[in-house]
Amino acid sequence: IFPIPKIALLPLFIIWFGIGEESKVATIFFGVFFPTVIAVYGGIDNVDRSLIRMGQSFGLHWTSIVRKIILPGALPAMLSGFRITASISIILLVAAEMIAAEFGVGAYILMAGNLMATDQLIAGVAILSVLGLTVGWLIGRAERFLLRWRS
Repeated sequence: IFPIPKIALLPLFIIWFGIGEESKVATIFFGVFFPTVIAVYGGIDNVDRSLIRMGQSFGLHWTSIVRKIILPGALPAMLSGFRITASISIILLVAAEMIAAEFGVGAYILMAGNLMATDQLIAGVAILSVLGLTVGWLIGRAERFLLRWRS
C-alpha cells in the first residue's frame, strides 16, 4: 500500500466520500498515515533498551516508563517524521485541489495556468512556499521547545 501514489486514490475517495472536503481529508490522511506510523515506530524502536530495563528495575510504572524514557527517546524521530508528513500533506492538498476543487490554492494555480496568467500562478506558488516555510518553522520551534533537554 505504501508505494502507491496517494493522489492516484483521489478518484476512489471521491466516489466513496463525494467531491467535498471529505475526499481531500481522506487522501491526505491516507498519504501521511504510513510515514507517521513508520517514524513513530522507528523512534520507539531506537530507544535504548537498557534505559527501559533500568526504569523497570527502579520500579517505575509502565506509564512512567513511557512518559519519562520512551517518549523523550522517540521524540526526535517522531518530530522528524512529522516534518516530512507536513510537506507530504501540503503536496497532497494542492494536488487534490487541482483535481477536485473550485476553491483553494491548488485550484487557483491550475486556473492561473489555464489562463496563462503567470503573475497569478507565481503568486499561488509564493503562497505555497510561505505556507511550507511557516509549517517547517513551526515544527522547528516545536522541536527546539520539546527537545530543549538535549542541549
